[in-house]
Amino acid sequence: MKLENKKNILSRTYLVYIFMCLFALGILYRICVIQFMEGQLWREKAEAFTTKVEDMEAVRGNIFDANGALLATSLPYYEVAVDINAPSITDKFFKANRDSLALCLSELFHDKGPREYLRILNKARKENDRYVLLKRNVSYKDLQKLKTFPIFRKGKRGGLVTLQTNRRERPFQMLAGRTIGMSRMGIKPVGLEGAFDSVLMGVSGKRLMQKIAGDVWRPINDENEVEPKDGSDLYTTIDINLQDVATHALLKTLMKNDASHGCAVLMEVKTGEIKAIANLTRNKGDSVSYSESFNYAIGYPTEPGSTFKLASMLAVIDDFGVSLDEKVNVGNGEVTFYDKTIRDAHAPKSPVLTVQEVFETSSNSGTAKLITKYYSKNPQQFADKLNSFHLNKKLGLSIPGEGIPRIPQTKTKYWSGVTLPQLSYGYESLITPLQTLTLYNAVANDGRMVKPRFVKEIRRNGIIVQKFETEVLIEQIVKKETIRKAKRLLEGVVANGSGKPLNITAFKVGGKTGTAQIAINGSYGRAGERSYQASFAGYFPADNPLYTCIVVINSPSNGVYYGAAVAGPVFKEIAEKVYSSSLNCIEAVNNRTNLITKAPEVITAKSEELIGVAQAFSLPVKVVESEKYIRRDKRDSTKWRFDELNLEAQLKRGVMPNLSGLSAKDALYLLENNGFYVRLQGFGTVKKQSLEAGQKFSRGNKITLTLG
Repeated sequence: MKLENKKNILSRTYLVYIFMCLFALGILYRICVIQFMEGQLWREKAEAFTTKVEDMEAVRGNIFDANGALLATSLPYYEVAVDINAPSITDKFFKANRDSLALCLSELFHDKGPREYLRILNKARKENDRYVLLKRNVSYKDLQKLKTFPIFRKGKRGGLVTLQTNRRERPFQMLAGRTIGMSRMGIKPVGLEGAFDSVLMGVSGKRLMQKIAGDVWRPINDENEVEPKDGSDLYTTIDINLQDVATHALLKTLMKNDASHGCAVLMEVKTGEIKAIANLTRNKGDSVSYSESFNYAIGYPTEPGSTFKLASMLAVIDDFGVSLDEKVNVGNGEVTFYDKTIRDAHAPKSPVLTVQEVFETSSNSGTAKLITKYYSKNPQQFADKLNSFHLNKKLGLSIPGEGIPRIPQTKTKYWSGVTLPQLSYGYESLITPLQTLTLYNAVANDGRMVKPRFVKEIRRNGIIVQKFETEVLIEQIVKKETIRKAKRLLEGVVANGSGKPLNITAFKVGGKTGTAQIAINGSYGRAGERSYQASFAGYFPADNPLYTCIVVINSPSNGVYYGAAVAGPVFKEIAEKVYSSSLNCIEAVNNRTNLITKAPEVITAKSEELIGVAQAFSLPVKVVESEKYIRRDKRDSTKWRFDELNLEAQLKRGVMPNLSGLSAKDALYLLENNGFYVRLQGFGTVKKQSLEAGQKFSRGNKITLTLG
């Protein structure tokens, strides 16, 4: 029995042993399969959990003004770390260079001493740490210095690890800020940044990242890394100097009138290039500061008020050949259509005005009567004419966010019995300031309407890849004769009418004032509670229009709200500064003839000095050859003809000569050499002398010379 039990135990033991051997062989087999047959697959899966490919942001392209000044740029900043255990850094190489590297890091960052940096490097080396952060927000300039430090100068094999981030900056801050736009992570780009986002953003690169702890990843220096391609550069039409003028002129007026917001736009007549565009809004909770938070010029259509009267006049003159001398009975400046009474801002100077006077004095009643006289039987004809001026549709600007205009049509819900007269002087319509300016620009451009343009060209690495030309919207908006009459109207406003307070004397201006009540929740409010919009649109110089400009001020709050008084000063300051600084506004000297009709006055001086001046300026001159002082002979005004003055000889004889015309330098030289004590009064050349010419004198006399 015992023997039989022993055999059973042994058989069971052998069975377990065999099973364990087979199990071990199975494990060994599986290990071999995983290691040799499926090894690559599992290695790739393991690596997928610890590595990833990440996009490297490209440097966004720059935005420049028309003269090459930088309006927006991306400044690169770097997170800098070190992989001091990179395979290429041997113990011998590390020990030979660690002290120098620690010293260089300390001198560059000034945040830790050399010993502290040396301790960090030694600790990372000892603990086989493959990623040690050294500094965040390192500038590109400092990064270039880092690359020259010991160990790091080996390039990718030197253990220097960098992560780049780009920060968008506008060097001129608020100037044209909303038009330039912005580009931030998670926010839809606006302005030019948004319109040309795909051009500016470039192409992202690829970089291999390795997970080192938790959710911390570090870049791996990989030979197959794909470098990003930087974005292209945008060259705009904006002139930052003119932009500065427009912004500060607008800001000054907004603050003076305690206004809610406003805009000012300067456009080049022939090309449609926008040279300046300012949009300022009062900051919430701060009554004295303004910022560029919304592009009113482009995206905010409102009832334009009296600046719209230009469109009305263009329509009626072109359709019916209305004369500017035609009489309009305005009575006392009031007229009623159905339940609507239209009033002039000021009582008319006469019950009967010409069309020219109606426009110059901005008579609402006169304009309404003129338009209803010709269009009352077919009001859609008036709407169609306004549509032909491109006032009922967007301009198709390159910048997103353009406001939707509205010209009421007779078959829509917006039309009523009072729409025609109200529309004639700028109500019941919605127009953006830039659309109004485009119409005025067409008149200044002899009827050729061009699209406002913000961009000149796109460049990549300095090479032009796309050029933007002037785009014509309408070749001729009205007849040439209509344009000539319209210019007479506009120039008359500034010379004789509501625009006269501009008081620009250096050059002629054509333009129109505008004052409109602003509807709030569908109501224009009661007297004393109304809000207004003041505007002025025009062109300059009127003799040869080069620029058009519009200024709109919304909700002035200091009791003054008329266009000439509020918006006019902004237009004037912009126009005068542009005119004085632009060579295009000044006729070239060599285009003129008969510049010199008579020889200019000259001071008494040495002969050779005057001859040199005459030759330098090609002046007509007949000079007495002499080494003595000479003076112009006034008997001949067509050329310089000089008489010899022997001043030294007279002084030696003790007789005071006529010193008139001598420079202070020459007078002092002559008199002090002859023993005089000289006192000078004023600046310039000698006009009076205390000792009269011909008077006897003795050495040591005092003399006073009055200069002027």
